[in-house]
Amino acid sequence: MMIEKLLLLTGSFIILFLGALHLYYTFFSNRFQPRNPEVEIGMRSTTPRLTNSTTMWNAWVGFNASHSLGAIYFGIINFILILGFFEVYRSSILLQLFNIITLSFYLFLGKKYWFRIPYRGILTATICFVIAELLFYA
Repeated sequence: MMIEKLLLLTGSFIILFLGALHLYYTFFSNRFQPRNPEVEIGMRSTTPRLTNSTTMWNAWVGFNASHSLGAIYFGIINFILILGFFEVYRSSILLQLFNIITLSFYLFLGKKYWFRIPYRGILTATICFVIAELLFYA
């Protein structure tokens, strides 16, 4: 297997794994519940200014779930492209650029808003993608 493929698959797996773990934590653990129980009570009883048809808690759970799905989708789509359509991916600057931009945005979010573990995972995945892309044109 070419080193580029291995790097892209590794980066894709990292994002897929982080997304799946995030989804698991969202629905099957208390990891995203506030340490202060009053905060959760407030979120469950408060609506956003945007609409009265949901609570901040439901929005929080929904945002976490949709965020997870985006990472899972990124990982799976790239697995499909790399394993089944590698030459299409390799010849598409647009696909490569879109992946780098997406990972860069996740990296920005991870650094600014999240914590060390997802940031480091995203950084590793981004490095894998960037090195693979550079090897395409070396």
